Amino acid sequence: MTERILGFFFLCLGVAIIGFALFSSFQVFTAKTAAPQIFSALDQQETAKPTSELEGQLQNVLSQQLKGFIPADTVPKILNLSVWSLFLGLLIFGGGQIAGIGVKLLKK
Repeated sequence: MTERILGFFFLCLGVAIIGFALFSSFQVFTAKTAAPQIFSALDQQETAKPTSELEGQLQNVLSQQLKGFIPADTVPKILNLSVWSLFLGLLIFGGGQIAGIGVKLLKK
C-alpha cells in the first residue's frame, strides 16, 4: 500500500515538474515573461580604456562596424535563451526520471 501511494506521489511530482517546465518555457518564448538575465551586454564605460589615440579610434571604428552587423543586445539574449533552454531540458529530464520511478513503484 505504501509503495502504491509513493508511486502515485512520484508520478504526480514528475508530471508537475514537466508541466511547470513546459508552461514557463511557453511563457518565455511567447514574451509574456522575460528569460532570466544571466548574461548582460557591457556598456562602453565598462570596457578597457584605450592606451593610445590610435587604439581609441580603431576601437570606435570596430564598434561602429559591429553595431551595423550585430545589434549589441543580440548575443546576450541568445546566451540567456540557450541557458534557459538547457535548464528546462534538465527539468524535463529529471521530471521524467521521477515519473519513471513512480511508474516502477506502481507496477510492483
